[in-house]
Amino acid sequence: MNHVNAQAMTASTANPSQIDYNEDIVKAGVIAAMVWSLAGMAAGLLAALQLAWPAFNLDLPWLSFGRIRPIHTSGVIFAFGGNVLMATSFYVVQRTCRARLFGGDLGWVVFWGYQLFLLMAVAGYLMGVTQSKEYAEPEWYVDLWLTIVWVLYAIVFFGTLAIRREPHIYVANWFYAAFIITIALLHIINNLAVPVSFTGAKSYVVWAGVQDAMTQWWYGHNAVGFFLTAGFLGMMYYFVPKQADRPVYSYRLSIVHFWSLIFLYIWAGPHHLHYTALPDWAQTLGMTFSIMLWMPSWGGMINGVMTLSGAWEKLRTDPVLRLMVVAIAFYGMSTFEGPVMSIKAVNALSHYTDWTVGHVHSGALGWVGFISFGSIYYLVPKLWKRPRLYSIRLVDMHLWVATIGIVLYITAMWISGILQGLMWRAYDKLGFLQYSFVETVEAMHPFYVIRALGGGLYIFGALVMCWNLWQTAHGRLRDERPMLGAPTAAPAASRA
Repeated sequence: MNHVNAQAMTASTANPSQIDYNEDIVKAGVIAAMVWSLAGMAAGLLAALQLAWPAFNLDLPWLSFGRIRPIHTSGVIFAFGGNVLMATSFYVVQRTCRARLFGGDLGWVVFWGYQLFLLMAVAGYLMGVTQSKEYAEPEWYVDLWLTIVWVLYAIVFFGTLAIRREPHIYVANWFYAAFIITIALLHIINNLAVPVSFTGAKSYVVWAGVQDAMTQWWYGHNAVGFFLTAGFLGMMYYFVPKQADRPVYSYRLSIVHFWSLIFLYIWAGPHHLHYTALPDWAQTLGMTFSIMLWMPSWGGMINGVMTLSGAWEKLRTDPVLRLMVVAIAFYGMSTFEGPVMSIKAVNALSHYTDWTVGHVHSGALGWVGFISFGSIYYLVPKLWKRPRLYSIRLVDMHLWVATIGIVLYITAMWISGILQGLMWRAYDKLGFLQYSFVETVEAMHPFYVIRALGGGLYIFGALVMCWNLWQTAHGRLRDERPMLGAPTAAPAASRA
């Protein structure tokens, strides 16, 4: 381990009792994340049931699939994921900088301002008020409010870096910083709009036609790249070493991982627009950079997994660490599948099919969900000053139930998607389409049922987690025999 690596990994543990960290805002972020996770996943489960059995639309306009779907995506990405990112970034930047959060109560303005943004967005979705884009973004007034909140978030984060007592900026903060800056840029440019009136909700978008499509997928893919990847890699680079009690395998590789990832990701969006009106050179450019992304992504995966060097035995006894390692495995799998699907010949089969849905959820449920759950499991005993979680065995149960749910979900969507693609382009001897669209929809039904089952298992795991965290916060400890080979838990204060 080189000196920089050792310095970086000790930054978060040097004399923590001498610094008055703002942990209350991290607690609030954790609570908000878990509440929004249940709401967002419940909306997703309802949407899955509606696709399998249309009667679940219930003849209520505000619960129709077209309104529930954006509530689900925004609920799990921006509400659950956003709160996890804010909470962990506030925790990590304080610990690695050895400084209290900058701005005093400004952090609370960011937290409550972000919750207000989420509530405004959900209310708009329920009423059918959106910009009618691919991601059904909220209207102009919601976007404007988020811009203000995000600027304040950047001030708090970068202000804390500016007043740090630790000269080295640990790599997790580089990933958080890239996430904050790039999401601000993406949000502003993609959501440029001219209000019809300042007293009404409607607006005209600035972009139109193929320019709008290109802007949307520059936004859409880099929201994946920087919101759902870079930010959560910041979590990986802090919480995996802390849970494993090992230094990052290669600090030099983490820096290479960072710079190559943020340079390549920003160019990959056009691969979503193969065989469209977008110029062919732009499609090829997006495909090329997507394939190149495989290398830095797997470099980060290897760095995360190899951080366990010298601590592999902990995987037998620590289900929280197993959650994190499974998350890294899903990160590696989805960042291999993505470049493969960007190849034009593969995309010709996969585009607009459920294969894409399976790919997205392998990353969202496996990578984003599991690294978030693992990080929260790490944080709660520290924040509430408990010796350990209420039940380690319930964490193990959560891991297995949720993993089975993911496997059912993504395999059903892979099979469904490939079947869809093959049926859509099957021709008879006379050159006519062999299957009608309705026949392809009918063929998907069993896979949609399996997807709903997988989603149900995943949300059940989240409920188990909420119960475990609730009991932990209230200071309760379940009397259970330690897992085979498990060491005696040390007090939380000594491991903070």
